[in-house]
Amino acid sequence: MDYSNMRPESLMMSYGYKPSLSEGAIKCPIFQTSTFVFNNAMEGKRFFEVAYGLREKDPSEELGLIYSRLNNPDLEILENRLCLWDEAEDAAVFESGMSAISTSMLEFMEPGDLLLYSKPVYGGTDHFINHFLKKLNIESVGFLASDSKEDIINRINATGKGDKLAMIHIETPANPTNAVIDIEMCAEIKEHFHTDEKQIVLSVDNTYMGPLWQHPLKHGADLVLYSATKYIGGHSDVIAGACLGSKELMARVKGLRTFMGNMAGPWTGWLLMRSLETLKVRMDQQATNARHIAKFLDAHPMVERIYYLGEMAANGSDELKAIINNQFESHGAMIAFDIKGGEREAFAFLDNLKLMRLAVSLGGTESLAEHPQTMTHADVSPEDKIAMNITEKLVRLSIGVENYEDLIADVSQALDSASDVMSIDEKLMVQR
Repeated sequence: MDYSNMRPESLMMSYGYKPSLSEGAIKCPIFQTSTFVFNNAMEGKRFFEVAYGLREKDPSEELGLIYSRLNNPDLEILENRLCLWDEAEDAAVFESGMSAISTSMLEFMEPGDLLLYSKPVYGGTDHFINHFLKKLNIESVGFLASDSKEDIINRINATGKGDKLAMIHIETPANPTNAVIDIEMCAEIKEHFHTDEKQIVLSVDNTYMGPLWQHPLKHGADLVLYSATKYIGGHSDVIAGACLGSKELMARVKGLRTFMGNMAGPWTGWLLMRSLETLKVRMDQQATNARHIAKFLDAHPMVERIYYLGEMAANGSDELKAIINNQFESHGAMIAFDIKGGEREAFAFLDNLKLMRLAVSLGGTESLAEHPQTMTHADVSPEDKIAMNITEKLVRLSIGVENYEDLIADVSQALDSASDVMSIDEKLMVQR
């Protein structure tokens, strides 16, 4: 079959899978096996030569199966299908998003190197950068979405380690405030510090946009990272991560993955393949729902500020609008907002939700709400929280596939409950 003109959503049910190799099964079976039988010793030798990089695979040669820590049909077919969305040459799937991020960083940095990263990032990433990497003598310098290219370059130079810059890691839109980072600007910073002796890798955590709404490789990124738990998995029943990029870079990522042993197993691979079949219909509905809910929140007297790409695209600066129009194919399904009051009102809102669930994570079919300052970003330094607007009044919503009118009704009654806990003086301020 000629797949060349087909869109990814049409290929998610069949691409990379040959039913004839699996007794004609319409769906790829779960290959729950640790090892695979060779037809003969020479075949085993040739498979290992390719697996360990001792020789290049011949153009007509099928990559042989050896051991599920190295390769497994469920994993390989999944990785082939993931590549379609981002038009990547290769992909690696991991047992969690953090294992994808940490493995990539460990592969492309060494003691003495410098990491440039955007702020905010997911709380686990922030901890890995600011605690674990420091143990390896890998320094980091952060920047905000409001910083200019010149500001960032000056900050790198001020460390005295511009020649040691090895990696740039950004998260855009950022968790939890939807802060927008210009990928192409970061690619320019990479080129500014690039030398023939030092390769700099630009990685983008694309979890908030999923494979559908932003394609970082097209804007100069070298690696795209996902918590596949989120939109790719999409049902809050699996933990996984993914990294995509060129064959050259992914060979290095997969090499370290092999020896760290943090690849996803066949059951995880099968679950993610199942979820990819409905990825577009789920994400389209979530984006539609989010647009309606954001409009409601923006007009509500208990909402002080809303952090949503649609609002930024309408009311942001000309520069921000241009970045959003260039990078994103949707305004997404993640919304954060500042509730009037503080932690007491935020908690009252969260505790009184009925349809939405109070839980961390995002991108699932069900709508979720959480309090970033005390939950997902609890470990971020107080100074950084203030600089990044992660305050006691911030609430984060992940919008699911429910009926948006029911979600709005739920949010409305929860905001009413939050209003009830305010003092008389505070209520007067809100009414004004």
